[in-house]
Amino acid sequence: MSVSQIFKSTQEQAAAAWIDRLNQLRLNELLSKLASQDVNLKGALEELNKLKFSVFNEVVSRNRGGAKGMHGFIAERAQVAIENARKLIVGAKPEYFLIDNNGPVDYLRGSTEIQQKFVQNNLGLSAIKEHLEKYPQFLKNGGIYQIPKDYYDRLQEMLKISPEQAGKLRNTDYTLWKNAQEFFKQTGIDPNQIEPTVVDYSDVQQGAYEKTIDNEKSSIKEKDQGRRNEAHQQSKPTLHEGLKVTAVSAAIEGGMSLCLGVAKKLRSGKKLNEFTGQDWKEVGLDTAIGTGKGAIRGASIYGLANFTATPAAVASALVTASFGVAAQANMLRQGKITSEEFIENSEVVCLDVTISAISSVIGQALIPIPMLGAVIGNAVGMFMYGIAKDNLSKQEQALIANFNNSIQALNERLDAHYRELIEILKREFAKFKSVAELAFDLNVNIAFAGSVTLAEHVGCADEKILKDKKAVDAYFLN
Repeated sequence: MSVSQIFKSTQEQAAAAWIDRLNQLRLNELLSKLASQDVNLKGALEELNKLKFSVFNEVVSRNRGGAKGMHGFIAERAQVAIENARKLIVGAKPEYFLIDNNGPVDYLRGSTEIQQKFVQNNLGLSAIKEHLEKYPQFLKNGGIYQIPKDYYDRLQEMLKISPEQAGKLRNTDYTLWKNAQEFFKQTGIDPNQIEPTVVDYSDVQQGAYEKTIDNEKSSIKEKDQGRRNEAHQQSKPTLHEGLKVTAVSAAIEGGMSLCLGVAKKLRSGKKLNEFTGQDWKEVGLDTAIGTGKGAIRGASIYGLANFTATPAAVASALVTASFGVAAQANMLRQGKITSEEFIENSEVVCLDVTISAISSVIGQALIPIPMLGAVIGNAVGMFMYGIAKDNLSKQEQALIANFNNSIQALNERLDAHYRELIEILKREFAKFKSVAELAFDLNVNIAFAGSVTLAEHVGCADEKILKDKKAVDAYFLN
């Protein structure tokens, strides 16, 4: 086997290793995004769990605000926690901070002071007016007022109605429109200094806040799944990347063909300045053929490696073998070789590319540096194979070929087994995650039963698991 053939084989496997590296980079990025999203989801759900705990223990159980004012304290906590959860689920930093001191500011959004008014009368505008009269510097210092989302929508509708249209409204709507107009004239407040909260007035009543939090949890999980789906979509092979691979592969193989063509002429005894037009024509033809083959190789390897379960090194071998067998078939049609020679030559071509593929895979495994391992492995393997093919008997060559075939078959079986193990791990992890969530549920009864299930799931000895109240009492009281 000539050095030029080894160089060409190495270049082909280098292209395959490069494509394999591109695929691995996309996979690494996907895994990184999914790991980050796990953290995002955990943080967002913890924020909502703390909200439910805080509302019950610090507002409802203490009857804070009484029957008429309790929902206002619930609304403050809901605004802070829900907004922060929505930031956390997308990987952003929480902005809201609860003050909770009955002062002029209910909470902060960054450095912006916010006062919230959840009052039915006049969409909360009268309450805003009273607050502004008590704290005249509030807006001048950059403060903002917030009212329930449904009240805010209603206020925006009123502000869009002209005086002519208002005269046609029914009495209650006209009164509301008139009050809104007078409010902004008297206070001088800019409508942009009033914002909507994330919840409606009814969402934070004592009997409704739990459902509101649960609905927000569902929304957060949907957002989480959407981001995961988006990450999966972004990790898929693209037409743009495929075209880039095709162009680069064509350029590399075309350049290699040019160099080998010129080197062949130089070895024949000609100097570069002695090349005739026919010489350059022949070199140019080789370069064009190499460029075309490179383009086909790049596109084929990219497609096989990304859309089938074919490793890039094997895909490169398949393409090279296809070129080689096609060339032998063309020679057979032209009568240059016999049918027997066609079979023998095709076998040699396939064996050559098989050795190249196996050498690249082994080299990459022993030298886990992107592309370098495949290049070195291919070069070493092809040199060894060239020596064997040129010097060993047919029987010895057959033994080597059978050994390499068995290695390839073993690799395929191991790859399939590896994929099966990965699927098992995924299923077991999903099962463990669901069991763990039950073990830490805020409902004590659910958490107790879940903790028993979790202990059994992770393999705790049955006699060491406290499965009922009697066992718990006996453990802690004796």
